[in-house]
Amino acid sequence: MKVLFSAIALAAAVAFVPVSAGAQERTAKKVLSGEPATLQKAKTQSQARRDCQRQYRGAKESKSALRIKINACVQEGMQGN
Repeated sequence: MKVLFSAIALAAAVAFVPVSAGAQERTAKKVLSGEPATLQKAKTQSQARRDCQRQYRGAKESKSALRIKINACVQEGMQGN
């Protein structure tokens, strides 16, 4: 009796392993495929660029220096800093 029960339990375990592995993979894909978690006070790229351009408007610096500062400002704005 024990042998029969053990054989049935083993067959059931082997039968359900691929199904559960597939289910775990699908669950992982659903969890990982979504949008990243939003950061507090983070802006979109266009919002950050607009704010940074407004901040540096009228600055007396070269275009390349302003471009570097605006790019850094945009990165900070997108990260929520």
